[in-house]
Amino acid sequence: MRGTSAKKARARAVLGRLLVVIVMICLSIVMIMPFLWMISTSLKRPGAVFAYPPQWVPHPIDASSYKRIFEVIPFGRFYLNSFFVATSATLLQLATCSMAAYAFARLRFPGRDTLFLGYLATLMVPGQVTIIPNFIIMRYLRWIDTYQALILPNAFSAFGTFMLRQFFLTIPRELEEAARIDGCAYFGVYSRVILPLSKPAISALAVFAFVGQWNSFLWPLIVTNSVEMNTLTVGLRTLQGQYNTEWTLLMAGAVLALLPMLVLFMLSQRSFVKGITLTGMGGR
Repeated sequence: MRGTSAKKARARAVLGRLLVVIVMICLSIVMIMPFLWMISTSLKRPGAVFAYPPQWVPHPIDASSYKRIFEVIPFGRFYLNSFFVATSATLLQLATCSMAAYAFARLRFPGRDTLFLGYLATLMVPGQVTIIPNFIIMRYLRWIDTYQALILPNAFSAFGTFMLRQFFLTIPRELEEAARIDGCAYFGVYSRVILPLSKPAISALAVFAFVGQWNSFLWPLIVTNSVEMNTLTVGLRTLQGQYNTEWTLLMAGAVLALLPMLVLFMLSQRSFVKGITLTGMGGR
């Protein structure tokens, strides 16, 4: 009887795992279909985009859209702008968030927890609410249509501070105390102990920050006036007109815009998953 019960339990476990795998495969197919359609559309001729029945495999395959997009719009300039803005804002976020997180996690000062709660409460404020005040500040500083306006307002992140603080709390205090005994000051502990042990969390935040800045549309649309300062998301918008849209060019640009994020995630996949897993742990 025990052997029969054990076999039934194993069979139920195998069946349960099989169902989970099937459900995950179905969800994966649903998630990847828009990306496959985007690639398919970018390889079609303009007249074949709305063909019925829809063609998943273009016939014939026409890759000329990937060449034409550099001729129709200054796509290379848009690409460089997005890369520079996203990289600069990400590096600044890593610096400011890590220092603020270290202060909230390790330093003791009056009102620390209250200040952190107030800092964390800004997460409940929608980004659209702060657009007008930020725009007024940028105009007052005469930074409209400059890289400063695109980068500096995004150099701080309450989410990033909270994320790194939770990770810093999991680092044993004994390591910090040993560094203090060896003569390290606060910044020495931060740079020589905390940061080297926080590579997974920092990698995860870097991915979040870079993807967020790379995909940002509303803020660059508001603070840029000239074509030379447009980012990739704003530049691709010019392909959409009131009466006509260059769908093949738009999809080709979207495919090219997706490549840096795929490369970034593939290079930091292990650290990203590890950082997300460990960041949710409670501290001391």
